Amino acid sequence: MDGSQPVILAIDDDPAFRRYLHELLGSFGYQVVEAEDGLEALALLPQRKIDLILADVAMPRLNGYQLFAQLSEHPAWASIPFIFLSARTMDSDVRYAKEMGVDDYLMKDVGVEDLLATVRGKLALARRYMRARGDARSFSSSLSDNDMLELGTLRLDVLRHAVWFRGERLRLSAREFQLLRCLAERATAVVPTRELIELTHGQRMEDEEAGRLLRPLVRSLRRKFGYEIGEPGFIESMRGVGYRLLPPTE
Repeated sequence: MDGSQPVILAIDDDPAFRRYLHELLGSFGYQVVEAEDGLEALALLPQRKIDLILADVAMPRLNGYQLFAQLSEHPAWASIPFIFLSARTMDSDVRYAKEMGVDDYLMKDVGVEDLLATVRGKLALARRYMRARGDARSFSSSLSDNDMLELGTLRLDVLRHAVWFRGERLRLSAREFQLLRCLAERATAVVPTRELIELTHGQRMEDEEAGRLLRPLVRSLRRKFGYEIGEPGFIESMRGVGYRLLPPTE
């Protein structure tokens, strides 16, 4: 984001609600782009620089969960703050969204001040994230983007965001790759939770809160490497401190 007005993408199949968001956010200095569902949003994203996304959950063609999953796989879009703004109030919906890694989940009847505070806060965190990406080399070991990282049976192509484990290529989200790369570049060393969460989510927070936000991402990463729930695999948890990667073997 630069010094211009932040651009917010409002995604909802209800035209009246989109118009409400457009008028409300516009009155506070934000530019608002509208999409009626996830497919239209995917068509808009390559054409516009978007600073934040507000999305409904239940939408035709491509719902909010499916849209977020697709954006998480795309390095250029995974860092855009994503907030669900939904009429679905069940705890299971909120838990599922948070386990996916969404930045926040608000109800459609949220107060104006609370909505604006959340938008401002997530945009501020996004600016921190961009700075963290610029400082990412402080976490690395002077690798260039053309280098391959090989640790036992784990292989990372830093340039192409590609990962192989025991000879099989895996599909990771952008945040999962950032987490894995950071741990791999500092293999055998314990990386504090707060450093990891700032790199993957662009957020600064206390250890306990950072741990709650990071644990679902670590669990997802372990599952993709074939480990069952409760199995740490080669990513060890150091309770109250952080995580470390041990080069995997056969």
